[in-house]
Amino acid sequence: MNNHLPQCHALTTLILLLLLHGDGASSSESEVVKIGAIFTLKTINGRVSKIAIQAAERDVNADPRILGGRKLSITVHDSNFNGFLSFIGALKLLVTDTVAIIGPQSSVMAHVLSHLANELHVPLLSFTALDPTLSPLQYPYFVQTAPSDQFQMTAVADMISYYGWREVIAVFSDDDQSRNGITVLGDKLAEKRCKLSYKAALPPDPTASASDVSSELAKIQSMEARVVVVHTFAQTGLLVFDVAHRLGMMRQGYVWIATTWLSTVLDSTSNTSNSLDIRGVLTLRPHTPLSRPKQAFISRWKHISNGSVGLNPYGLYAYDAVWTIAHALKLFFAENGTISFSNNTNFGGMAGLASLSIFDGGNQLLDNILRINTTGLTGPIQFVGSNRSPLHPSYDILNVHATGYRTIGYWSNYSGLSVTTPEKLHRKTSIRSVSNQHLYNVTWPGNTRERPRGWVFPHSGRQLRIGVPNRASYQGIVSQINGTHVVQGYCVDIFLAAIKLLPYPIQYRFILFGEGHKNPSYYDLVNMIASDVFDAAIGDIAIVTDRTKIVDFTQPYIESGLVVVAPVQRLKSSSWAFLRPFTAPMWGVTALFFLLIGAVIWILEHRTNDEFRGPPKTQIVTVLWFSFSTMFFAHRENTVSPLGRVVLIIWLFVVLIINSSYTASLTSILTVQQLSSPITGIDTLITSNKPIGFQVGSFAENYLTQELNIPKHRLVPLGSPEEYATALEKGTVAAVVDERPYVELFLSEHCHFSIRGQEFTKSGWGFAFRRDSPLAIDMSTAILSLSENGELSKIHDKWLSKKACGFRGAQDEQLQFNSFRGLFLICGIACLAALLIYLPSVAYQFSQNSPERERGNHPFGHSSTSRSARIQTFLSFVDEKEDTSRNSSKFKRKLEDISSSRSRSRTRISRLRTMAMPKKLHIHIGTSQQSGPNAGYSGSTDQAIN
Repeated sequence: MNNHLPQCHALTTLILLLLLHGDGASSSESEVVKIGAIFTLKTINGRVSKIAIQAAERDVNADPRILGGRKLSITVHDSNFNGFLSFIGALKLLVTDTVAIIGPQSSVMAHVLSHLANELHVPLLSFTALDPTLSPLQYPYFVQTAPSDQFQMTAVADMISYYGWREVIAVFSDDDQSRNGITVLGDKLAEKRCKLSYKAALPPDPTASASDVSSELAKIQSMEARVVVVHTFAQTGLLVFDVAHRLGMMRQGYVWIATTWLSTVLDSTSNTSNSLDIRGVLTLRPHTPLSRPKQAFISRWKHISNGSVGLNPYGLYAYDAVWTIAHALKLFFAENGTISFSNNTNFGGMAGLASLSIFDGGNQLLDNILRINTTGLTGPIQFVGSNRSPLHPSYDILNVHATGYRTIGYWSNYSGLSVTTPEKLHRKTSIRSVSNQHLYNVTWPGNTRERPRGWVFPHSGRQLRIGVPNRASYQGIVSQINGTHVVQGYCVDIFLAAIKLLPYPIQYRFILFGEGHKNPSYYDLVNMIASDVFDAAIGDIAIVTDRTKIVDFTQPYIESGLVVVAPVQRLKSSSWAFLRPFTAPMWGVTALFFLLIGAVIWILEHRTNDEFRGPPKTQIVTVLWFSFSTMFFAHRENTVSPLGRVVLIIWLFVVLIINSSYTASLTSILTVQQLSSPITGIDTLITSNKPIGFQVGSFAENYLTQELNIPKHRLVPLGSPEEYATALEKGTVAAVVDERPYVELFLSEHCHFSIRGQEFTKSGWGFAFRRDSPLAIDMSTAILSLSENGELSKIHDKWLSKKACGFRGAQDEQLQFNSFRGLFLICGIACLAALLIYLPSVAYQFSQNSPERERGNHPFGHSSTSRSARIQTFLSFVDEKEDTSRNSSKFKRKLEDISSSRSRSRTRISRLRTMAMPKKLHIHIGTSQQSGPNAGYSGSTDQAIN
C-alpha cells in the first residue's frame, strides 16, 4: 500500500494543476517554444539522451536563424521505470502548451501516450521505443526516428542463416517491445527455413531476478539448440550473461547474439567485457556513418558529459531528434504558422480534462517533420515509405573480446551482410544473393575460431534411438545376428562409416523394428519417428513424397527405382539371326539411302565422268553397283566432280558408323543368351490385367494403386526371393514389381527371369530423422564424403555385388532408327544441297549454249514450241557429255570467226585487184532529142577500149 502513496499524491497534484490551468483557449504567440522529453534517467540511454538533448537545445538557441529569435525550452521528465509516472509526466507537459515530445523511452508507454498525442495533435518522436507494432496507421502522431526492431530482427535472422544454424532459442523481457520483436524474429527465421525452438520470457526491467534467469537458462541447458538470442534491456541482459557464466554456458559450443542493448552498454561503460565474461558474444549497433559533425560532437562529448557516461548511437539520435523538431518549427514559422491551442470538446463533460488543449498547428508540424530532408549526426534524416522508417536502416555487427569489441561486418536493408560500409554500397546497384554475403572471422565463446554447429545432443543421459527394420529377406541389406540385438548389413555399414566422419561423437543404440518372420511396414517405421518412438531410422528406406512430409531424409546413399521382373524364354537360333541387329524401319531407311546416294552421285557425275555414261541399262547397273558397294568400300568408279566427292565422303562416314554398330550388335546377339517375354514393361503389365507381385513392406504397393490406379485385387504380396521365383514359375503372378537393388540380388541367382523395360520411378535410399533435425544435414555431408572417397562403392561391393546372369532381352540389342537419325539427316541435307547447287549451274550452261539464243529467242525455243519439245531439248543437253558440248560450241564460234575473216579478205582482195587494173576509156555516144517514135528518148553507151 505504501508504494501507491507517491502515485496517489502525484495524481492529486496533477488534478490540481489541471484545475488551476483553467479551460480557456490560447492563441497568443509565445517567444518560448516548449518541448518535452520523457526518459528513465537511471538507465544508460536515459542519461546519454538527456545530455545530448540539452546540448542540442543550446546549439539551436545559439543560432537565431533557426527559430527567428524564439527560444527552445526542453523539459526532461524522469519516468523512473514506472509507466504511471510516464503518463503523469506526459500530462504535465501537455498542460503547459508543449508542441512536441521526445520519447517515451519504452514501447509500453508509447502505445499509451500515442492515443493522447492523437487526440491533442502533439507529435511524439522516439528513438528507443522501437516496437514494430507501433503502426503509423494507428498512431499517426508517433514517429520512430531510429530503425525499428523489424530491421534489427531481420539482421539477426540473416546472421543465423549465414552461419547455417537451423534452431534458435530466444531470451527476452516479457513486455511489448521485446515480445513483439521476438515475434518478428520468428517470422524472419521461418522465411530462412529456420525456427525458434524455445522462447524464454523473463520479467521486464527492473523486476527480473537471478532466480528467474537461472530457472530459464537451466531449461535451455538441457535442450539441443545452442544458439541463443538475448533481446532485453541492459539490466536484465547483463544479469542473463552473469548467470550463464555461472552455469557454464559461456563455453565452447554456445552461440550468443545480443541485440543493440549490449552495444550501448559497451559504448557507454568501461570494462564491461572484463567484469563479465562475455567474450565471443555477437551484438548489433545502429550504424551511423562517419562525418565531420559527428567527429566534432564526439570530441566535445567528454566535456559536456563531464565523463559521467560514454556516448552511444542513441545519444546521436537524441541530438538529431531535437534538430529535427527545430527544422520543422523553422518551416512552420516560415509558413506563417502560430503556436496556438484550442479547447477539446471531447473532454467537455470530464472534470479537469478541459485544460488539455489541442495544438492547432500540430498537423502542420507533423507534416513538416515527415517532410524533413537533412543530414544530422546519424547521417541522412528522412522518413520514407508508408511505415515512415528512417532512410537506409543499417547496423554494425560487433564481436566482443577480452579488451572490448571489433567490427566484423555490417548489415543493411539494402545489401544484407557485408564487410563494406553501407554508405559505399548504396552507391552501387544492389545484387543481393547468398554468394555476396560476407562477414569477417569471429572469435566464439571458448576463445575458438571454429564456427559452432549450433546444436548438441541433449544432456539427458538418453542415447539416440535408431530404429532398424528386422527383415526376413535380403538380409545382406540389413539383418539381425543370431537372435541378438546386434545388426549388420549394407545399410548398417554405411551408417557406421558416416558416423565416423561427424566432427562430434554421438551416443546411439539400435532398436529392431519387426518380428523377423516377415518384412515390416516401412511406413509404420517412418511414422514411429514422427511419433517420437525413434529419433532416427536406418535401413533400405526409400525416399518417397509421403514420407518426406513427416521426416527429414539424408542424401541418398544408393539410387533406386521400381522395375518389372518377368519370366523370359530363350530365343532359338534362327537362319535369319543376321537381321536382328536392326529393326525393320532401320533396315528400310538404310536401303533407301543406299539407292538415294547412288542416284545423287549419278546425277552429279553423268556429264563429266565416262564411268557413269553409256546405255540406260548399263547406267542403272552402275548406279546399283556403286551404291551398294560403298557398304564394303569396294566401289571401283571414281568421282571427279567436287560436289560428288563431298557427298560420297559424308556417306562413307555414315556407312562406317552403320557397319561398326551392326557388327557389334550382331556379335552380342550371337554370343550372349537371348530371352523374350510377352511383358515388355510397366505399360504392357498394366494393360494385361494379370496378377502383379510386390515385396511385403515396400512402397511399391501404394505406388501401384495410388499412382498407376491398379486395382488391389491384382496385387499379390510376396515376402522373399524364393516366393518371387515360385510365383513367377507357377504363373501365380505375371511379373513382380520391386526396387532395383532387390531385383539385382534376385536375378543374380535366378537367371530365367529378366528386367523388362526401364525403371519407371527414380528415387533412392536414405536415413530418416525427425523433422528439422540438424543431424540429417551433417549425415548428408558425411554420405557425400563417403561417395567422393570411394568408400561407398567398397561397401556396396562387399554386400551387394553378385555375379549377374549373362543375358539380354531380345529387343535390348536391336538398333533403332532414332539412334542414327542425326547421321541420315546430315547425309540427306548434303545430297539436297549438292543438287541445289548443281541443277541451277546446268540450267545456266544450257541457256548460254542454246542455238536459239543466236536468234534472240528464249533459250528453250520459240513460244510456239511445245513444252515437251523444250524439255526434251534440255534433257538431251543434260545427257551430253560436258566436254563435247563445250568443244562443239567453241568449234562453231571458230567457224563463224573463220567465215567472217574470209569475207573480209575477199573484200580486201577485190579492192586491190581494182586498183591494179589499167584505166578505162569512156566514150559517150549520145543523140539529141528528135521527133518520131523515139522522141523523148535519150540514151548513152559506155564502152571501154583497151
